[in-house]
Amino acid sequence: MSEEFSPQQVADLLADDRWQVIDVRTAHEHAAGHIPGTRLIELSELPMQAGTIDRDRPVVLYCRSGARSAMATEALLQAGYDAHNMAGGMLDWHAAGLALEPADGTVV
Repeated sequence: MSEEFSPQQVADLLADDRWQVIDVRTAHEHAAGHIPGTRLIELSELPMQAGTIDRDRPVVLYCRSGARSAMATEALLQAGYDAHNMAGGMLDWHAAGLALEPADGTVV
């Protein structure tokens, strides 16, 4: 099991281009509101899209509550990635008052 990060820690990591931050929710959830500057790879697409994730950079995964991203994190860890989960997901991100894209976005 890898280290989990809080939403505030992930917000700080976004300023460091050595990190990748990936949303594993559905396209509908992502469109409603997501962390600015992050990439969407739906959980169901992760096996097919894993090769597009840079193996040389650590990755943080997130979802609505942290459950789906925990599964995605475990799968990437087993595949040899330096993967981490964002604890609490978008619910905790939004509760912490951190930025959403679009600016008037919401967590669904």
